[in-house]
Amino acid sequence: MKNEQKPEFSPLGKKVEYQDQYDPALLFPIPRKGKRDEIGVNEDALPFFGVDIWNGFELSWLNAKGKPQVGIATFRIPADTPNLIESKSFKLYLNSYNQTRVASVETLVSQLTMDLSNAAGRPVEVSVALPRDFSRETIAALDGESIDDLDIEVSDYHPDPSRLNADPARIVEETLTSDLLKSNCLVTGQPDWGSVQIRYRGPKLDREALLRYLIGFRQHNEFHEQCVERIFTDIMRICRPETLTVYARYTRRGGLDINPYRSNHKDREPANIRTARQ
Repeated sequence: MKNEQKPEFSPLGKKVEYQDQYDPALLFPIPRKGKRDEIGVNEDALPFFGVDIWNGFELSWLNAKGKPQVGIATFRIPADTPNLIESKSFKLYLNSYNQTRVASVETLVSQLTMDLSNAAGRPVEVSVALPRDFSRETIAALDGESIDDLDIEVSDYHPDPSRLNADPARIVEETLTSDLLKSNCLVTGQPDWGSVQIRYRGPKLDREALLRYLIGFRQHNEFHEQCVERIFTDIMRICRPETLTVYARYTRRGGLDINPYRSNHKDREPANIRTARQ
């Protein structure tokens, strides 16, 4: 990874001047390869497919007459893009539209698509919901059975895959959820709060062990996308399910939420549901 693409060279944790005129150079891509090498994922033969779903709630621009417009944007960045996009730079980039005149919503979507695709290294999907569509924005919960009520004792708050185990004599298909996922920003150490859904078919997971493992991210410093890929690869390696899907919904920061989805089979398309904490 080139020095200028390392997380510590991003705008994270640094004082910056907000720009309200369009500037795509604000976007800061970070190669996924470094962290994938760390967890044993081969970029040339990914063990999963998926997408990072971003929702932007602080999107505003000026129309051709200078009148402010607002919208909620959804960005779908495929997991096989070479780069993720650092979230503060993403926010700065979106804010650069605040005093920028844009001829139409279609033009805005086209510009966003081009800039984000260039930063990610492959095509990105963009959509913008206008105020007339806001009533469709609903709150729901991740499907599945919560494991959060398990009465366990926890003393270590770092992800340890050796905690995971499964019973090969019991093959099941189930969906488990937890709202106790917390990790920290890789650069600033600030907390990132999330909910996670684990859908699998294979040896029955030990639920107490799984919950301890997930709580173990509480003092772990990593980006959202990297945490989800770590969870996916650890469960696959230790518990060996036939199929596995890991989907996390993180609370927003700076008007952006990030929701990574990884699966090794053609599961249903991830619903971009908005949880109560988002």
